[in-house]
Amino acid sequence: TTSKQAMSSNEQERLLCYNGEVLVFQLSNGNFADKEPTKTPVLHVRRMVFDRGTNVFVQKSTGLFTMKEENSHLKIMCCDYVSDFRTGINLPHIVIQNSKKNNVFEYFLLILHSTNKFEMCLSFNLGYEIKDSLRVLNGPLILWRHVKTFLFISSQTSKVISVLGNLSSIQWAGEIENLGMVLLGLKECYLSEEECTQEPSKSDYAIWNTKFCVYSLESQEVISDTYIIPPAYSSVVTCIHICATEIINNQLRISLIALTRKNQLISFQNGTPKSVCQLPFGDPCAVQLMDSGGGNLFFIVSFRSNNACAVWKENFQVAAKWEKVSLVLIDDFIGSGTEQVLLLFKDDLNSDYLTSFKITDLRNINYSSEPSDCNEDDIFEDEQDNRYLVVPPLEAGLKVGFSSLRELRQHLLLKEKIISKSYKALINLVQGKDDNTSSAKEKECLVPLCGEEENSVHILDEKLSDSFQDSEQLVEKIWYRVIDDSLVVGVKTTSSLKLSLNDATLSLLMDQAHGSGFRLLKCQNRVIKLSARPFPAPYLMPCEIGLEAKRVKLTPDSKKEESFVCEHPSKKECVQIITAITSLSPLLAFSKFCCTVLLQIMETESANCLKNHYVVCGRVVLSLEDLSAGKYLLTFPKKKPIEHMEDLFALLAAFHKSCFQITSPGYALNSMKVWLLEHMKCEVIKEFPEVYFCKRPGSFYGTLFTWKQTTPFEGILIVCSRNQTVMFQCLHNLIRILPINYSLKNLKSGSENFLIDNMAFTLEKELVTLSSLSSAIAKYESYFVQSCEVSKGKSSVIAATLSDRREEIHPYRKKLQREKKKMLQTNLKVSGSLYREITFKVVDVQLKSDFAAQKLSNL
Repeated sequence: TTSKQAMSSNEQERLLCYNGEVLVFQLSNGNFADKEPTKTPVLHVRRMVFDRGTNVFVQKSTGLFTMKEENSHLKIMCCDYVSDFRTGINLPHIVIQNSKKNNVFEYFLLILHSTNKFEMCLSFNLGYEIKDSLRVLNGPLILWRHVKTFLFISSQTSKVISVLGNLSSIQWAGEIENLGMVLLGLKECYLSEEECTQEPSKSDYAIWNTKFCVYSLESQEVISDTYIIPPAYSSVVTCIHICATEIINNQLRISLIALTRKNQLISFQNGTPKSVCQLPFGDPCAVQLMDSGGGNLFFIVSFRSNNACAVWKENFQVAAKWEKVSLVLIDDFIGSGTEQVLLLFKDDLNSDYLTSFKITDLRNINYSSEPSDCNEDDIFEDEQDNRYLVVPPLEAGLKVGFSSLRELRQHLLLKEKIISKSYKALINLVQGKDDNTSSAKEKECLVPLCGEEENSVHILDEKLSDSFQDSEQLVEKIWYRVIDDSLVVGVKTTSSLKLSLNDATLSLLMDQAHGSGFRLLKCQNRVIKLSARPFPAPYLMPCEIGLEAKRVKLTPDSKKEESFVCEHPSKKECVQIITAITSLSPLLAFSKFCCTVLLQIMETESANCLKNHYVVCGRVVLSLEDLSAGKYLLTFPKKKPIEHMEDLFALLAAFHKSCFQITSPGYALNSMKVWLLEHMKCEVIKEFPEVYFCKRPGSFYGTLFTWKQTTPFEGILIVCSRNQTVMFQCLHNLIRILPINYSLKNLKSGSENFLIDNMAFTLEKELVTLSSLSSAIAKYESYFVQSCEVSKGKSSVIAATLSDRREEIHPYRKKLQREKKKMLQTNLKVSGSLYREITFKVVDVQLKSDFAAQKLSNL
């Protein structure tokens, strides 16, 4: 912080700010209490701090230094703080002049330590009096001017040295990094004989005869005379404040602020004027920089007319102005961490400088020794004088807002770039392409598309290569059909691959124009399994998903997942199809489009470890010409029945599906097949005898039925129709032929047999979970798992009645009760974390079994 000094009327008192304190130096010929005067002069110092509670400056501590010279004429020359070369710490100092006989003048430089002890750092004698341009620089080093020569002396050499370089004035002196102590001022330039042929005018001579330069005290030479201030300004610049310096190509570049005799504040950057501010008062003499925090920087300008003003650095506008100011100090006086300006005003009634003052940061900090006046005229006048105080915070807020918008825009662009590269890198990896120029970067930004945990987000080449080796055995065929406004893409997998909706996802990646990446299409996935065995065959039914929340697969949209499965077919008797359905209209806007079909298969290796396989199944290419020619298009009505198995699966995937339980207590349901074959004109699909294809003309044509009669009086009917209107028409037609006192119930959760199986399975899983609580009963886990598998195998072969199926649950219930009793009687000790984990598993599996029992009880 740049400091300023003040001098009282007797020229024996000076003020200095240092580390938030105000130091008051006073030179007197008596003691500090001004009792009886003595012949020995004494230098006193008071440390004053601002008390925000009482709104006054209070004395913190004092110190004194006794001068040895008696009957001497002492005078304070200046005070400031500089760095001591021994420690590098900035310390306050004061320079005192002693007038001796025979025109001999002695000068003392005293340094004040934190203990209020003065140290004589430098003293020297001169045969003349220093009258102007006295400066104290880091070292400490004293610089002054005598006649037309600048001289200096340091505490290290104790020898007076003349400054070479023909400097006529010095506007700034200080230390620059990598250059040491330097002087910035005007240097006299001598014209050559050719330049003197024409006699220049006085104004031309004043301009071109001087030039700003930078002089090094260490090397005693001029190190730069360019990129400072243009020669046209040399005659008007009176004071300089350097803001920043840098060396480019061995050339010093300087950014500075200059005061001129035209009452202007000018900003120069590398010798070029950038901004100009017309000051509100005349004859400026000093400029200081104040940082009030939040990016708000102000130049505080002092004038010889006892005025001051603040100029905002950002836009070079006057922010505030003050009159009748005797001293301007800048420091952190209230301990807020930012700087404030202390304005000391003249008070004719009181000689103490710290009685009339104002502390402000030109924002929200304002302290004053004067009580606030509620006069409206005064308030209006203050608002007019400080109208610019509101401008800096507002502009600072706008800057922060624009900066936030720029950061948000960059963040969004980065996200789009990462997503695009992730798709491209994923496709390149699964297709086995080798792109040496971009593969490394694309692998870095590859992100999980299926909700994997953070510790498994990266996809290793070894895992993908394993999927490539199995891709031929996993996928047998790919096909696609167009039904109304939907594109249905199907993949036939091998019978050895057992899949469910939670295990497989079929995605469509559309090639972007100009090869800029891939766009993921919104799809609805279904897994369809049909048995090719003749009747009696297991019925066609919806696959129960369970209580777990459906994961979002590759798209942000939640999908309605349904599938058709055969009850327990053998591997050779079941056809398994995975389908993806998407809207066709947005794709036809491209006239011709191409999609890559990607199959993701998730396998559970352990309890908390999932392994993904990615298989590229092929490409789908479709254009308006293909649709106009009827290629890949399923239309209704149609004279011939379903010709290809792919058409059947396309209908099953795209149609609306409903499952109904039909019960007739008094009459057998023998008329159902008559209704299907005669009334609805259905044909049995040869490859899949359980599916009936309706050939009745009109809206019924193409409807698919599946009828499974579990008992003579009960059965399950599944209707696959183009829409719900057709489904209601089918039910209305069916009601006419059903026996009296029939019951028709919509099974949203699945059939009764399926719920019984699910109930048994959840009870078995609950037993296995409970058995894991104790190592002593761990053998039951394998036993229960084996019994589960055996019971499942039996249930696929034995066709039992509803009462028999319910009796199968009772043994598991008895085992469950015995297991709970044994667990309660066993004194088990486990860690808290293991107990919480086991408790969570038990509660989770019990919740599923309770929910399955609730569904079963509602039938």
